[in-house]
Amino acid sequence: MEKDKTRKEIVTQKIKIIQRHHRMKEDLDFNSQLRFLIELDKLKTIERKTKLINGSRHENDAEHSWHLAMMALILYQHSNQEIDLFKVIKMLLIHDIVEIDAGDTFAYDTAGHHDKFERELRAATRIFGLLPEDQGKDLIDLWLEYDRKESKEAKFAVSLDSLQPLIHNYLNQGKTWKKHGITSEKVLDRNRKIAKGSERLWEYAQEMIEKSIEEGYLSK
Repeated sequence: MEKDKTRKEIVTQKIKIIQRHHRMKEDLDFNSQLRFLIELDKLKTIERKTKLINGSRHENDAEHSWHLAMMALILYQHSNQEIDLFKVIKMLLIHDIVEIDAGDTFAYDTAGHHDKFERELRAATRIFGLLPEDQGKDLIDLWLEYDRKESKEAKFAVSLDSLQPLIHNYLNQGKTWKKHGITSEKVLDRNRKIAKGSERLWEYAQEMIEKSIEEGYLSK
């Protein structure tokens, strides 16, 4: 009886130690998640080159990501292929987080794109590395999938990411295009990838570009 009691006490003690270790890991993971979420506040301070539709100021990355997620929610049926909508929304919410470190690279800045991936990969490693290992790996993998632009979800997400600034520039009378001397040829070349995710959205994009030329927002 005494021996059984001792065994029971040892087992009970081991269970308590295991539970304590689990609790410590949960606390560490929770603190890591909060550090990541607090870090995301910096996204609100990263200005893009695109101005708001009313032209009053530049859009920030947090606003841009939210707007794209809403576009996916509303326009998903126009994707060329059936897609996992939740995956697309996740891609759009995280795709510019790397700009907290790497900054916004202007779409028409040829020189800035030479080392863009390297800068952003370093940023992804640091920022997503704030999370617990499994979550961090999942988000880095998702970010890389978006960046490769090969999966059907990535193609549609990229279509929306390209279309949104087009809409802004058309409706604010080409403020960014005019400031940086962007021609219609450059805009067409830069945005042809919209068609890979959605032929319907590419038709709409071309209509806006043509109207922008007619209205003098874009030069030939």
